[in-house]
Amino acid sequence: MELTSEQYDIINSTGDIKINAVAGSGKTTTVIEYAKARPRDSKILYLAFNKSVRLEAAKKFSDCGLTNVTVETAHSLAYKHIVAKGNYKIRPQGYKSHEIVPLLGLQGNGEKHTEYIIANHVNKYVTYFCNSDKLKVQDLNYLDVVSDDVAKKFVTTFYNYIQNQSRLFLGKMDKGEIEITHDFYLKKFQLSDPKLAFDYILFDEGQDASPAMLDVFLKQKAVKVIVGDTHQQIYSWRYAVNSLEKADFKTYHLSTSFRFSQDIANLAMEILKWKSHLNDYKPLPIIGKGSNKTDKAKATLARTNLGLLLKAIEYVTEKKKVKQIYFEGNINSYTYADEGTSLYDVLNLSNGKHHLIKDVLLKQMRDLEDLEEYITKTEDGQLSMMVEIVKEYGDDIPAIIKTIKDKHVSNEEKDKAEMVFSTVHRCKGMEYDSVEIVNDFISEEKILKLKIDPQDLVGNAKLSEEINLLYVAVTRTKNEIHIPKSLMPENFPHSSQIHLTKSEPTKGRKETEHDDSQNIPASRSTFKQYPKEKAKLVLKVGEKNSGAYQPWTEELDDELTIMYCKGSDIKEMAEHFQRTKGAIWARIRKLELEDLYG
Repeated sequence: MELTSEQYDIINSTGDIKINAVAGSGKTTTVIEYAKARPRDSKILYLAFNKSVRLEAAKKFSDCGLTNVTVETAHSLAYKHIVAKGNYKIRPQGYKSHEIVPLLGLQGNGEKHTEYIIANHVNKYVTYFCNSDKLKVQDLNYLDVVSDDVAKKFVTTFYNYIQNQSRLFLGKMDKGEIEITHDFYLKKFQLSDPKLAFDYILFDEGQDASPAMLDVFLKQKAVKVIVGDTHQQIYSWRYAVNSLEKADFKTYHLSTSFRFSQDIANLAMEILKWKSHLNDYKPLPIIGKGSNKTDKAKATLARTNLGLLLKAIEYVTEKKKVKQIYFEGNINSYTYADEGTSLYDVLNLSNGKHHLIKDVLLKQMRDLEDLEEYITKTEDGQLSMMVEIVKEYGDDIPAIIKTIKDKHVSNEEKDKAEMVFSTVHRCKGMEYDSVEIVNDFISEEKILKLKIDPQDLVGNAKLSEEINLLYVAVTRTKNEIHIPKSLMPENFPHSSQIHLTKSEPTKGRKETEHDDSQNIPASRSTFKQYPKEKAKLVLKVGEKNSGAYQPWTEELDDELTIMYCKGSDIKEMAEHFQRTKGAIWARIRKLELEDLYG
Protein backbone atom coordinates (compact mmCIF):
# COMPACT_ATOMS: atom_id res chain seq x y z
CA MET A 1 0.00 0.00 0.00
CA GLU A 2 1.33 3.42 -0.93
CA LEU A 3 1.77 5.56 2.18
CA THR A 4 0.13 8.97 2.53
CA SER A 5 1.97 12.18 3.39
CA GLU A 6 0.37 12.02 6.86
CA GLN A 7 1.87 8.57 7.40
CA TYR A 8 5.32 9.74 6.27
CA ASP A 9 5.13 12.66 8.71
CA ILE A 10 4.43 10.26 11.58
CA ILE A 11 7.17 7.82 10.57
CA ASN A 12 9.73 10.62 10.41
CA SER A 13 8.62 12.29 13.65
CA THR A 14 10.69 12.62 16.81
CA GLY A 15 9.79 12.81 20.48
CA ASP A 16 6.45 12.00 22.15
CA ILE A 17 3.51 12.16 19.74
CA LYS A 18 -0.18 11.34 19.58
CA ILE A 19 -1.94 10.14 16.43
CA ASN A 20 -5.64 10.78 15.90
CA ALA A 21 -6.56 8.11 13.35
CA VAL A 22 -10.01 7.80 11.73
CA ALA A 23 -11.58 4.38 11.25
CA GLY A 24 -9.85 2.26 8.62
CA SER A 25 -6.93 4.66 8.19
CA GLY A 26 -4.19 2.04 8.36
CA LYS A 27 -2.93 2.85 11.84
CA THR A 28 -1.41 -0.63 12.31
CA THR A 29 0.48 -0.24 9.04
CA THR A 30 1.65 3.19 10.18
CA VAL A 31 2.84 1.88 13.54
CA ILE A 32 4.72 -0.97 11.86
CA GLU A 33 6.44 1.45 9.48
CA TYR A 34 7.24 3.70 12.45
CA ALA A 35 8.89 0.75 14.20
CA LYS A 36 10.82 -0.17 11.04
CA ALA A 37 12.27 3.34 10.90
CA ARG A 38 13.67 3.09 14.45
CA PRO A 39 17.15 1.63 15.12
CA ARG A 40 17.07 -2.18 15.05
CA ASP A 41 18.82 -2.40 18.41
CA SER A 42 16.15 -0.30 20.11
CA LYS A 43 13.59 -1.99 22.36
CA ILE A 44 9.98 -1.26 21.39
CA LEU A 45 6.82 -2.10 23.33
CA TYR A 46 3.48 -2.19 21.53
CA LEU A 47 0.46 -2.09 23.87
CA ALA A 48 -2.61 -3.63 22.24
CA PHE A 49 -6.23 -3.13 23.37
CA ASN A 50 -7.13 -6.79 23.91
CA LYS A 51 -5.82 -10.33 23.44
CA SER A 52 -7.13 -10.84 19.89
CA VAL A 53 -5.56 -7.56 18.71
CA ARG A 54 -2.36 -8.51 20.52
CA LEU A 55 -2.08 -11.86 18.69
CA GLU A 56 -2.81 -10.28 15.33
CA ALA A 57 -0.31 -7.46 15.90
CA ALA A 58 2.40 -9.87 17.11
CA LYS A 59 2.07 -11.84 13.88
CA LYS A 60 2.31 -8.70 11.74
CA PHE A 61 5.43 -7.45 13.52
CA SER A 62 6.97 -10.92 13.28
CA ASP A 63 6.17 -11.20 9.57
CA CYS A 64 8.06 -7.94 9.06
CA GLY A 65 11.09 -9.29 10.89
CA LEU A 66 10.71 -6.83 13.77
CA THR A 67 12.05 -9.10 16.51
CA ASN A 68 12.86 -6.08 18.68
CA VAL A 69 9.15 -5.35 19.20
CA THR A 70 7.40 -6.81 22.25
CA VAL A 71 3.60 -6.97 21.98
CA GLU A 72 1.52 -6.93 25.17
CA THR A 73 -1.84 -5.84 26.50
CA ALA A 74 -1.95 -3.72 29.64
CA HIS A 75 -3.14 -6.78 31.57
CA SER A 76 -0.57 -9.21 30.17
CA LEU A 77 2.18 -6.75 31.07
CA ALA A 78 0.80 -6.30 34.58
CA TYR A 79 0.36 -10.07 34.98
CA LYS A 80 4.06 -10.70 34.37
CA HIS A 81 5.08 -8.08 36.93
CA ILE A 82 2.53 -8.87 39.65
CA VAL A 83 0.88 -12.29 39.39
CA ALA A 84 3.78 -14.27 37.98
CA LYS A 85 6.07 -12.97 40.73
CA GLY A 86 3.63 -13.46 43.60
CA ASN A 87 1.45 -16.18 45.05
CA TYR A 88 -1.82 -14.79 43.78
CA LYS A 89 -4.58 -16.85 42.27
CA ILE A 90 -6.89 -15.22 39.73
CA ARG A 91 -10.67 -15.25 39.60
CA PRO A 92 -11.15 -14.72 35.83
CA GLN A 93 -14.87 -13.96 35.94
CA GLY A 94 -14.67 -11.69 38.97
CA TYR A 95 -17.06 -11.80 41.93
CA LYS A 96 -20.84 -11.84 41.96
CA SER A 97 -22.90 -9.86 44.45
CA HIS A 98 -24.21 -12.95 46.19
CA GLU A 99 -20.60 -14.15 46.67
CA ILE A 100 -19.44 -10.84 48.16
CA VAL A 101 -22.18 -10.83 50.83
CA PRO A 102 -20.85 -13.82 52.85
CA LEU A 103 -17.24 -13.07 51.92
CA LEU A 104 -17.43 -9.67 53.64
CA GLY A 105 -20.21 -10.58 56.07
CA LEU A 106 -22.34 -7.72 54.75
CA GLN A 107 -25.31 -6.64 56.82
CA GLY A 108 -28.56 -5.14 55.57
CA ASN A 109 -31.00 -2.91 57.43
CA GLY A 110 -33.98 -5.24 57.45
CA GLU A 111 -35.24 -4.11 54.04
CA LYS A 112 -35.28 -6.69 51.27
CA HIS A 113 -32.02 -7.46 49.48
CA THR A 114 -30.18 -4.48 51.00
CA GLU A 115 -26.98 -6.48 51.59
CA TYR A 116 -26.97 -7.61 47.94
CA ILE A 117 -27.47 -4.09 46.65
CA ILE A 118 -24.58 -2.97 48.87
CA ALA A 119 -22.45 -5.84 47.49
CA ASN A 120 -23.24 -4.71 43.95
CA HIS A 121 -22.01 -1.19 44.72
CA VAL A 122 -18.92 -2.49 46.54
CA ASN A 123 -18.04 -4.44 43.40
CA LYS A 124 -18.47 -1.34 41.23
CA TYR A 125 -16.58 0.92 43.65
CA VAL A 126 -13.63 -1.50 43.62
CA THR A 127 -13.68 -1.61 39.81
CA TYR A 128 -13.82 2.19 39.70
CA PHE A 129 -10.78 2.45 42.00
CA CYS A 130 -8.78 -0.26 40.21
CA ASN A 131 -9.17 1.52 36.88
CA SER A 132 -8.37 4.95 38.34
CA ASP A 133 -4.97 6.54 38.87
CA LYS A 134 -5.70 7.31 42.54
CA LEU A 135 -3.62 5.98 45.42
CA LYS A 136 -6.46 5.36 47.87
CA VAL A 137 -10.12 4.36 47.64
CA GLN A 138 -11.14 7.43 49.63
CA ASP A 139 -9.52 9.65 46.98
CA LEU A 140 -12.51 8.87 44.75
CA ASN A 141 -16.12 9.96 45.17
CA TYR A 142 -18.12 6.92 44.05
CA LEU A 143 -21.25 9.08 43.76
CA ASP A 144 -19.64 10.72 40.73
CA VAL A 145 -20.37 7.57 38.69
CA VAL A 146 -23.89 6.87 40.03
CA SER A 147 -26.49 8.59 37.87
CA ASP A 148 -29.95 7.19 38.69
CA ASP A 149 -31.68 9.21 41.42
CA VAL A 150 -32.94 6.14 43.29
CA ALA A 151 -29.52 4.47 43.16
CA LYS A 152 -27.83 7.73 44.21
CA LYS A 153 -30.15 8.03 47.22
CA PHE A 154 -29.37 4.45 48.27
CA VAL A 155 -25.59 4.93 47.91
CA THR A 156 -25.70 8.22 49.83
CA THR A 157 -27.45 6.48 52.73
CA PHE A 158 -24.87 3.68 52.92
CA TYR A 159 -21.84 5.55 51.55
CA ASN A 160 -19.42 5.11 54.46
CA TYR A 161 -20.31 1.43 54.78
CA ILE A 162 -19.86 0.82 51.05
CA GLN A 163 -16.51 2.63 51.05
CA ASN A 164 -15.18 0.75 54.10
CA GLN A 165 -16.28 -2.60 52.72
CA SER A 166 -14.62 -1.77 49.38
CA ARG A 167 -11.35 -1.17 51.21
CA LEU A 168 -11.79 -4.44 53.12
CA PHE A 169 -12.47 -6.31 49.86
CA LEU A 170 -9.29 -4.91 48.28
CA GLY A 171 -7.34 -5.75 51.42
CA LYS A 172 -8.40 -9.39 51.28
CA MET A 173 -7.21 -9.62 47.66
CA ASP A 174 -3.96 -7.84 48.45
CA LYS A 175 -3.15 -10.28 51.29
CA GLY A 176 -3.96 -13.25 49.08
CA GLU A 177 -6.83 -14.29 51.36
CA ILE A 178 -9.10 -14.49 48.34
CA GLU A 179 -8.53 -14.76 44.59
CA ILE A 180 -7.72 -11.52 42.78
CA THR A 181 -9.44 -10.00 39.75
CA HIS A 182 -7.84 -8.81 36.50
CA ASP A 183 -8.62 -5.22 37.48
CA PHE A 184 -6.87 -5.71 40.82
CA TYR A 185 -3.48 -6.82 39.51
CA LEU A 186 -3.52 -4.03 36.91
CA LYS A 187 -4.08 -1.55 39.76
CA LYS A 188 -1.33 -3.12 41.87
CA PHE A 189 0.98 -2.85 38.86
CA GLN A 190 0.24 0.89 38.60
CA LEU A 191 0.75 1.44 42.32
CA SER A 192 4.15 -0.35 42.16
CA ASP A 193 5.42 2.55 40.01
CA PRO A 194 7.08 0.24 37.43
CA LYS A 195 10.03 1.24 35.26
CA LEU A 196 9.73 -0.41 31.85
CA ALA A 197 12.98 -1.12 30.00
CA PHE A 198 11.96 0.09 26.55
CA ASP A 199 13.19 2.86 24.26
CA TYR A 200 9.81 3.32 22.56
CA ILE A 201 6.29 2.54 23.77
CA LEU A 202 3.43 2.50 21.24
CA PHE A 203 0.03 2.70 22.98
CA ASP A 204 -2.87 1.63 20.72
CA GLU A 205 -6.59 2.47 21.20
CA GLY A 206 -5.55 5.34 23.44
CA GLN A 207 -9.04 6.82 23.46
CA ASP A 208 -10.18 3.99 25.74
CA ALA A 209 -7.23 3.80 28.14
CA SER A 210 -7.82 3.18 31.82
CA PRO A 211 -6.44 6.03 33.95
CA ALA A 212 -4.35 3.42 35.78
CA MET A 213 -2.56 2.27 32.63
CA LEU A 214 -2.26 5.80 31.26
CA ASP A 215 -0.51 6.79 34.50
CA VAL A 216 2.02 3.97 34.03
CA PHE A 217 2.55 4.93 30.39
CA LEU A 218 3.08 8.65 30.97
CA LYS A 219 5.67 8.06 33.73
CA GLN A 220 8.02 6.08 31.45
CA LYS A 221 11.25 7.61 30.11
CA ALA A 222 10.77 5.96 26.70
CA VAL A 223 9.65 7.87 23.60
CA LYS A 224 5.87 7.60 23.77
CA VAL A 225 3.37 7.26 20.91
CA ILE A 226 -0.39 7.19 21.53
CA VAL A 227 -2.61 6.03 18.68
CA GLY A 228 -6.40 6.23 18.67
CA ASP A 229 -9.54 7.93 17.45
CA THR A 230 -11.09 10.58 19.69
CA HIS A 231 -14.52 9.71 18.30
CA GLN A 232 -14.22 5.98 18.98
CA GLN A 233 -14.23 6.36 22.75
CA ILE A 234 -16.99 3.97 23.85
CA TYR A 235 -15.76 2.52 27.14
CA SER A 236 -16.31 5.30 29.67
CA TRP A 237 -18.73 2.94 31.45
CA ARG A 238 -15.58 0.97 32.27
CA TYR A 239 -14.11 4.24 33.58
CA ALA A 240 -11.84 4.68 30.54
CA VAL A 241 -10.46 8.10 29.63
CA ASN A 242 -9.42 9.62 26.32
CA SER A 243 -5.62 9.71 26.57
CA LEU A 244 -5.47 11.64 23.29
CA GLU A 245 -6.94 14.56 25.20
CA LYS A 246 -4.99 13.94 28.41
CA ALA A 247 -1.49 13.73 26.90
CA ASP A 248 0.23 17.00 26.02
CA PHE A 249 2.06 15.60 22.97
CA LYS A 250 2.42 16.91 19.45
CA THR A 251 -0.62 15.82 17.42
CA TYR A 252 -0.56 14.03 14.06
CA HIS A 253 -3.54 12.90 12.00
CA LEU A 254 -4.50 9.95 9.83
CA SER A 255 -7.57 11.26 8.01
CA THR A 256 -7.71 8.91 5.00
CA SER A 257 -9.76 5.73 5.39
CA PHE A 258 -8.94 2.83 3.09
CA ARG A 259 -11.94 0.87 4.38
CA PHE A 260 -14.88 2.73 2.86
CA SER A 261 -15.83 5.23 0.16
CA GLN A 262 -16.35 8.98 0.42
CA ASP A 263 -20.13 8.51 0.70
CA ILE A 264 -19.71 6.50 3.91
CA ALA A 265 -17.08 8.97 5.09
CA ASN A 266 -19.57 11.82 4.55
CA LEU A 267 -22.22 9.97 6.53
CA ALA A 268 -19.77 9.43 9.41
CA MET A 269 -18.81 13.11 9.41
CA GLU A 270 -22.44 14.25 9.42
CA ILE A 271 -23.20 12.02 12.41
CA LEU A 272 -20.22 13.44 14.29
CA LYS A 273 -21.54 16.95 13.62
CA TRP A 274 -24.36 16.18 16.06
CA LYS A 275 -21.77 16.91 18.75
CA SER A 276 -22.10 20.58 17.88
CA HIS A 277 -25.37 20.49 19.86
CA LEU A 278 -23.37 19.54 22.95
CA ASN A 279 -20.14 21.53 22.86
CA ASP A 280 -17.66 23.32 20.64
CA TYR A 281 -17.19 20.53 18.12
CA LYS A 282 -14.35 20.84 15.65
CA PRO A 283 -15.23 19.24 12.28
CA LEU A 284 -13.23 16.12 11.51
CA PRO A 285 -12.20 15.66 7.87
CA ILE A 286 -12.42 12.05 6.66
CA ILE A 287 -11.25 11.09 3.18
CA GLY A 288 -12.78 7.82 1.99
CA LYS A 289 -10.63 5.88 -0.47
CA GLY A 290 -12.10 2.40 0.02
CA SER A 291 -13.13 0.61 -3.17
CA ASN A 292 -14.55 -2.70 -1.93
CA LYS A 293 -17.49 -3.96 -4.01
CA THR A 294 -18.11 -7.37 -2.46
CA ASP A 295 -21.13 -8.17 -0.34
CA LYS A 296 -20.17 -11.45 1.33
CA ALA A 297 -19.52 -10.58 4.98
CA LYS A 298 -22.78 -9.13 6.34
CA ALA A 299 -23.32 -7.89 9.87
CA THR A 300 -26.16 -6.55 11.98
CA LEU A 301 -24.89 -4.13 14.62
CA ALA A 302 -26.73 -2.84 17.67
CA ARG A 303 -26.00 -0.55 20.57
CA THR A 304 -27.42 -2.96 23.18
CA ASN A 305 -27.75 -6.70 23.79
CA LEU A 306 -31.51 -6.22 23.88
CA GLY A 307 -31.67 -4.47 20.51
CA LEU A 308 -29.44 -7.12 18.97
CA LEU A 309 -31.35 -10.10 20.36
CA LEU A 310 -34.67 -8.68 19.21
CA LYS A 311 -33.26 -8.17 15.73
CA ALA A 312 -31.75 -11.67 15.68
CA ILE A 313 -35.08 -13.16 16.77
CA GLU A 314 -36.83 -11.27 13.99
CA TYR A 315 -34.21 -12.47 11.51
CA VAL A 316 -34.41 -16.20 12.31
CA THR A 317 -38.22 -16.23 12.52
CA GLU A 318 -38.71 -14.29 9.29
CA LYS A 319 -35.92 -15.88 7.24
CA LYS A 320 -36.53 -19.53 8.00
CA LYS A 321 -34.24 -20.70 5.19
CA VAL A 322 -31.19 -19.15 6.82
CA LYS A 323 -28.95 -21.94 8.08
CA GLN A 324 -25.88 -20.25 9.54
CA ILE A 325 -25.45 -17.17 11.72
CA TYR A 326 -22.72 -15.98 14.07
CA PHE A 327 -22.56 -13.81 17.19
CA GLU A 328 -19.36 -11.90 17.90
CA GLY A 329 -18.16 -12.77 21.38
CA ASN A 330 -20.15 -16.04 21.67
CA ILE A 331 -23.95 -16.30 21.74
CA ASN A 332 -23.98 -17.16 25.47
CA SER A 333 -22.55 -13.75 26.34
CA TYR A 334 -25.80 -12.20 25.11
CA THR A 335 -28.05 -14.35 27.29
CA TYR A 336 -26.10 -13.94 30.54
CA ALA A 337 -25.54 -10.79 32.60
CA ASP A 338 -22.07 -9.92 33.93
CA GLU A 339 -22.93 -11.42 37.29
CA GLY A 340 -23.97 -14.73 35.75
CA THR A 341 -27.75 -14.37 35.76
CA SER A 342 -29.24 -16.09 32.73
CA LEU A 343 -32.20 -15.07 30.62
CA TYR A 344 -33.84 -18.36 31.64
CA ASP A 345 -33.54 -17.45 35.34
CA VAL A 346 -35.38 -14.18 34.69
CA LEU A 347 -38.06 -16.09 32.75
CA ASN A 348 -38.48 -18.61 35.58
CA LEU A 349 -38.79 -15.75 38.07
CA SER A 350 -41.47 -14.17 35.88
CA ASN A 351 -43.36 -17.48 35.82
CA GLY A 352 -42.97 -18.05 39.57
CA LYS A 353 -40.87 -21.21 39.04
CA HIS A 354 -38.34 -20.53 41.79
CA HIS A 355 -37.26 -24.17 41.95
CA LEU A 356 -35.80 -23.84 38.44
CA ILE A 357 -33.80 -20.65 39.15
CA LYS A 358 -30.06 -21.32 39.39
CA ASP A 359 -28.84 -17.82 40.23
CA VAL A 360 -28.53 -17.41 44.01
CA LEU A 361 -29.61 -13.78 44.08
CA LEU A 362 -32.59 -14.19 41.75
CA LYS A 363 -33.76 -17.20 43.74
CA GLN A 364 -34.40 -14.85 46.65
CA MET A 365 -36.51 -12.46 44.58
CA ARG A 366 -40.25 -12.71 45.11
CA ASP A 367 -41.23 -11.74 41.57
CA LEU A 368 -40.27 -9.60 38.57
CA GLU A 369 -41.33 -6.44 40.39
CA ASP A 370 -38.88 -7.32 43.14
CA LEU A 371 -36.11 -7.69 40.57
CA GLU A 372 -36.98 -4.38 38.92
CA GLU A 373 -36.67 -2.62 42.27
CA TYR A 374 -33.20 -4.18 42.69
CA ILE A 375 -32.26 -3.06 39.16
CA THR A 376 -33.27 0.53 39.92
CA LYS A 377 -31.09 0.68 43.03
CA THR A 378 -28.05 -0.90 41.33
CA GLU A 379 -28.34 0.54 37.79
CA ASP A 380 -27.84 -2.96 36.38
CA GLY A 381 -28.47 -2.32 32.67
CA GLN A 382 -27.99 -5.90 31.55
CA LEU A 383 -30.55 -7.30 33.97
CA SER A 384 -32.93 -4.56 32.89
CA MET A 385 -32.57 -5.66 29.26
CA MET A 386 -33.29 -9.26 30.22
CA VAL A 387 -36.48 -8.22 31.95
CA GLU A 388 -37.59 -6.40 28.79
CA ILE A 389 -36.92 -9.49 26.64
CA VAL A 390 -38.92 -11.67 29.05
CA LYS A 391 -41.79 -9.19 28.94
CA GLU A 392 -41.70 -9.20 25.14
CA TYR A 393 -41.38 -12.93 24.42
CA GLY A 394 -42.24 -14.78 27.62
CA ASP A 395 -42.43 -18.56 27.28
CA ASP A 396 -41.30 -18.42 23.65
CA ILE A 397 -37.76 -17.56 24.78
CA PRO A 398 -36.38 -21.15 25.14
CA ALA A 399 -37.56 -22.16 21.66
CA ILE A 400 -36.30 -18.92 20.11
CA ILE A 401 -32.86 -19.16 21.73
CA LYS A 402 -32.65 -22.83 20.71
CA THR A 403 -33.38 -21.84 17.10
CA ILE A 404 -30.64 -19.22 17.23
CA LYS A 405 -28.13 -21.62 18.81
CA ASP A 406 -28.94 -24.35 16.30
CA LYS A 407 -28.00 -21.98 13.49
CA HIS A 408 -24.92 -20.56 15.24
CA VAL A 409 -21.56 -21.56 13.74
CA SER A 410 -18.21 -21.85 15.51
CA ASN A 411 -15.44 -19.23 15.44
CA GLU A 412 -13.62 -21.26 12.82
CA GLU A 413 -16.65 -21.17 10.51
CA LYS A 414 -17.51 -17.52 10.98
CA ASP A 415 -16.87 -16.81 7.29
CA LYS A 416 -19.72 -19.20 6.40
CA ALA A 417 -22.31 -17.23 8.37
CA GLU A 418 -25.04 -15.60 6.32
CA MET A 419 -25.29 -12.90 8.97
CA VAL A 420 -23.02 -11.83 11.83
CA PHE A 421 -24.69 -10.25 14.87
CA SER A 422 -22.81 -8.00 17.25
CA THR A 423 -23.05 -5.07 19.60
CA VAL A 424 -20.72 -2.18 18.78
CA HIS A 425 -18.53 -2.92 21.80
CA ARG A 426 -17.91 -6.49 20.65
CA CYS A 427 -17.12 -5.64 17.03
CA LYS A 428 -14.57 -2.95 17.79
CA GLY A 429 -11.75 -3.22 15.28
CA MET A 430 -13.84 -5.44 12.98
CA GLU A 431 -14.99 -4.67 9.45
CA TYR A 432 -17.66 -6.18 7.19
CA ASP A 433 -18.70 -5.81 3.55
CA SER A 434 -22.24 -4.81 4.46
CA VAL A 435 -23.66 -3.51 7.74
CA GLU A 436 -27.24 -3.17 8.96
CA ILE A 437 -27.77 -0.77 11.85
CA VAL A 438 -30.38 -1.66 14.48
CA ASN A 439 -32.68 1.15 15.53
CA ASP A 440 -31.49 1.42 19.14
CA PHE A 441 -28.88 4.17 18.76
CA ILE A 442 -29.36 7.81 19.63
CA SER A 443 -30.68 10.13 16.91
CA GLU A 444 -30.20 13.85 16.36
CA GLU A 445 -33.88 14.37 17.15
CA LYS A 446 -33.45 12.73 20.56
CA ILE A 447 -30.37 14.84 21.31
CA LEU A 448 -32.28 18.04 20.56
CA LYS A 449 -35.25 16.95 22.68
CA LEU A 450 -33.02 16.30 25.70
CA LYS A 451 -31.86 19.94 25.74
CA ILE A 452 -28.76 19.20 27.80
CA ASP A 453 -27.34 22.13 29.74
CA PRO A 454 -23.93 23.14 28.24
CA GLN A 455 -22.61 23.26 31.82
CA ASP A 456 -23.63 19.63 32.42
CA LEU A 457 -20.25 18.12 31.55
CA VAL A 458 -21.21 14.58 32.61
CA GLY A 459 -24.44 14.61 30.61
CA ASN A 460 -22.71 16.00 27.54
CA ALA A 461 -19.91 13.43 27.79
CA LYS A 462 -22.46 10.60 27.92
CA LEU A 463 -24.33 11.93 24.89
CA SER A 464 -21.06 12.40 23.03
CA GLU A 465 -20.25 8.75 23.62
CA GLU A 466 -23.71 7.77 22.37
CA ILE A 467 -22.87 9.56 19.11
CA ASN A 468 -19.51 7.76 19.05
CA LEU A 469 -21.31 4.41 19.21
CA LEU A 470 -23.26 5.17 16.02
CA TYR A 471 -20.10 6.51 14.34
CA VAL A 472 -18.22 3.28 15.18
CA ALA A 473 -21.13 1.18 13.87
CA VAL A 474 -21.33 3.09 10.59
CA THR A 475 -17.56 2.90 10.00
CA ARG A 476 -17.46 -0.91 10.27
CA THR A 477 -18.65 -1.23 6.67
CA LYS A 478 -16.42 -1.61 3.64
CA ASN A 479 -19.19 -1.30 1.08
CA GLU A 480 -22.88 -0.90 1.94
CA ILE A 481 -24.83 0.24 4.94
CA HIS A 482 -28.50 -0.22 5.80
CA ILE A 483 -29.57 2.38 8.34
CA PRO A 484 -32.94 3.34 9.88
CA LYS A 485 -34.36 6.55 8.47
CA SER A 486 -34.62 8.01 11.97
CA LEU A 487 -30.83 7.78 12.38
CA MET A 488 -29.98 9.50 9.10
CA PRO A 489 -28.69 13.08 9.24
CA GLU A 490 -31.23 15.53 7.85
CA ASN A 491 -31.04 16.27 4.10
CA PHE A 492 -28.26 13.75 3.54
CA PRO A 493 -27.86 13.20 -0.24
CA HIS A 494 -28.81 9.93 -1.93
CA SER A 495 -26.10 7.29 -2.23
CA SER A 496 -26.13 3.87 -3.90
CA GLN A 497 -24.18 2.53 -0.91
CA ILE A 498 -26.51 3.84 1.79
CA HIS A 499 -29.95 2.25 2.09
CA LEU A 500 -32.70 3.45 4.39
CA THR A 501 -34.61 0.90 6.46
CA LYS A 502 -37.91 1.25 8.25
CA SER A 503 -37.47 2.77 11.70
CA GLU A 504 -39.07 -0.01 13.72
CA PRO A 505 -39.10 -0.13 17.52
CA THR A 506 -36.54 -2.53 18.95
CA LYS A 507 -36.89 -2.04 22.68
CA GLY A 508 -39.14 -3.84 25.12
CA ARG A 509 -42.50 -2.60 26.23
CA LYS A 510 -42.96 0.77 27.84
CA GLU A 511 -45.77 1.75 30.14
CA THR A 512 -48.26 3.64 27.99
CA GLU A 513 -51.93 4.40 28.32
CA HIS A 514 -54.05 1.70 26.70
CA ASP A 515 -56.66 2.71 24.16
CA ASP A 516 -59.88 0.78 24.78
CA SER A 517 -61.76 2.40 21.89
CA GLN A 518 -61.41 -0.80 19.86
CA ASN A 519 -63.94 -2.50 22.17
CA ILE A 520 -63.59 -5.92 20.56
CA PRO A 521 -66.11 -8.15 22.38
CA ALA A 522 -65.17 -11.66 21.35
CA SER A 523 -62.53 -13.88 22.91
CA ARG A 524 -59.99 -15.95 20.99
CA SER A 525 -62.21 -19.00 21.42
CA THR A 526 -64.64 -17.29 19.03
CA PHE A 527 -62.24 -17.98 16.18
CA LYS A 528 -62.22 -21.69 16.88
CA GLN A 529 -65.98 -21.74 16.36
CA TYR A 530 -66.18 -19.69 13.17
CA PRO A 531 -64.59 -20.24 9.80
CA LYS A 532 -62.03 -17.70 8.59
CA GLU A 533 -64.53 -15.84 6.39
CA LYS A 534 -67.10 -15.41 9.15
CA ALA A 535 -64.45 -14.15 11.55
CA LYS A 536 -63.85 -11.25 9.18
CA LEU A 537 -67.51 -10.22 9.51
CA VAL A 538 -67.92 -10.77 13.25
CA LEU A 539 -65.00 -8.52 14.25
CA LYS A 540 -63.29 -5.56 12.71
CA VAL A 541 -59.86 -4.12 13.27
CA GLY A 542 -59.61 -0.52 14.38
CA GLU A 543 -57.00 2.04 13.55
CA LYS A 544 -53.39 1.87 14.66
CA ASN A 545 -53.21 0.50 18.20
CA SER A 546 -52.09 3.21 20.60
CA GLY A 547 -51.54 0.60 23.32
CA ALA A 548 -48.27 -0.53 21.76
CA TYR A 549 -45.83 -2.21 24.19
CA GLN A 550 -48.58 -3.14 26.63
CA PRO A 551 -48.56 -6.83 27.63
CA TRP A 552 -50.56 -8.94 25.19
CA THR A 553 -54.20 -8.93 26.31
CA GLU A 554 -57.12 -11.05 25.14
CA GLU A 555 -58.34 -8.08 23.09
CA LEU A 556 -54.96 -7.58 21.43
CA ASP A 557 -54.77 -11.29 20.66
CA ASP A 558 -58.18 -11.03 19.02
CA GLU A 559 -56.98 -8.10 16.92
CA LEU A 560 -53.90 -10.02 15.85
CA THR A 561 -56.00 -13.04 14.96
CA ILE A 562 -58.33 -10.91 12.81
CA MET A 563 -55.44 -9.37 10.92
CA TYR A 564 -53.88 -12.82 10.41
CA CYS A 565 -57.20 -14.15 9.08
CA LYS A 566 -57.50 -11.16 6.75
CA GLY A 567 -54.13 -12.06 5.24
CA SER A 568 -52.26 -9.01 6.56
CA ASP A 569 -48.50 -9.37 6.16
CA ILE A 570 -46.07 -9.32 9.07
CA LYS A 571 -44.84 -5.82 8.30
CA GLU A 572 -48.38 -4.43 8.38
CA MET A 573 -49.14 -6.16 11.69
CA ALA A 574 -45.85 -4.95 13.22
CA GLU A 575 -46.68 -1.36 12.26
CA HIS A 576 -50.24 -1.69 13.57
CA PHE A 577 -49.18 -3.01 16.99
CA GLN A 578 -45.97 -0.95 17.08
CA ARG A 579 -43.87 -4.02 17.80
CA THR A 580 -41.03 -5.75 16.02
CA LYS A 581 -41.77 -8.31 13.33
CA GLY A 582 -40.06 -10.89 15.53
CA ALA A 583 -42.51 -10.14 18.35
CA ILE A 584 -45.45 -10.61 15.98
CA TRP A 585 -44.08 -13.93 14.74
CA ALA A 586 -43.60 -15.09 18.33
CA ARG A 587 -47.18 -14.23 19.24
CA ILE A 588 -48.57 -15.94 16.12
CA ARG A 589 -46.77 -19.13 17.14
CA LYS A 590 -47.95 -18.84 20.74
CA LEU A 591 -51.58 -18.49 19.59
CA GLU A 592 -51.07 -21.36 17.11
CA LEU A 593 -52.61 -19.24 14.36
CA GLU A 594 -50.65 -21.04 11.65
CA ASP A 595 -52.22 -24.35 12.72
CA LEU A 596 -55.70 -22.91 13.16
CA TYR A 597 -55.94 -20.65 10.13
CA GLY A 598 -52.87 -21.31 7.99
